[in-house]
Amino acid sequence: MAGVLLVTGASRGIGAATALAGAQAGFRVAVHFGVHGDEAEAVCAEIREMGGTAVAVQADMGNEAEIVRLFQAVDAALGPVTALVNNAGGVFGVRAIGDTDTALVERTLAVNLPDRSFAAARRCAGCRRNGAVVVGRLSIYLQWRPCWADCRKK
Repeated sequence: MAGVLLVTGASRGIGAATALAGAQAGFRVAVHFGVHGDEAEAVCAEIREMGGTAVAVQADMGNEAEIVRLFQAVDAALGPVTALVNNAGGVFGVRAIGDTDTALVERTLAVNLPDRSFAAARRCAGCRRNGAVVVGRLSIYLQWRPCWADCRKK
């Protein structure tokens, strides 16, 4: 096998597709999720149906202690992470700026700011040897863009 791939935010969309592609390439795959556990388990089931190995692991990517625990859990279940795709992110409650509270802004920034991606990358010893770290936030851009368009109309 090619090693252990951790894909954050892998329960849906781009992350799920990345996890499936990693399994097809021969990786044992850690399917990270924040809140969508059932969907993460479905991705794992699909990987297993393909003959691959996968485990779903929950962690809050806005909390560095949770990131450490994520890597420990993956290491225990599959072995050391050798490739990392930082895909996790989200927009937590899109609403008009006047209806947005500070806690919502802080939560969104905590998960989406690059320092959390780098915190995850720092934990990936195998990635440092192999140079296999991808930091992506395309899904965040796609989620925010329609909001901006809607807000301009009002």
